[in-house]
Amino acid sequence: MKRIAIFASGEGSNAEAIVKYFSSHKEMEVVVLLSNRSMAKVHQRMELLGVPSITFDKQQWNEATEIVDFLRAKKIDLIVLAGFLSIIQPPIIDTYYGKIVNIHPSLLPKYGGAGMWGMNVHNAVIANKEKKSGITIHYVNEKVDGGAIIAQYECDVFPNETPDSLASKVHQLEYKYYPMEIEKLLM
Repeated sequence: MKRIAIFASGEGSNAEAIVKYFSSHKEMEVVVLLSNRSMAKVHQRMELLGVPSITFDKQQWNEATEIVDFLRAKKIDLIVLAGFLSIIQPPIIDTYYGKIVNIHPSLLPKYGGAGMWGMNVHNAVIANKEKKSGITIHYVNEKVDGGAIIAQYECDVFPNETPDSLASKVHQLEYKYYPMEIEKLLM
């Protein structure tokens, strides 16, 4: 059985979609969710889904050795970032290099890097009158949004598009394709 750990910081809609996708999978399972925010809504979602969720404090994330030890003890095969709003520290990257994936709400390399997350991305896409947007699933390395691209899925951006309507379209792509790409990586 391949074992997945999710890292999340916020609402947890992507984490929920991933857990539901793998809930009856015979070869892969989400075994734990790690967060850097104790009050994040994702904890409530995980409780309802029966997935343990644990919060590590800022110092633990910055040092990362305790987190690496925890992940090793859980025999994690893949770390999946799902709305995790913190930099992954070198001990985690070094230990799990090529086994950490993230999803970004744009077609990288456009609208990536520091400060480009959530509605910041959608606002920038609309402001620049882009014709296409979408999602990028990529490996995590030491550079924010700089890891090798695994897959991209796009949607049209219409002239009357708002950041909220674009966010909704991008979320639908995330929920559909992120779990499928995770599954491919673990096959």
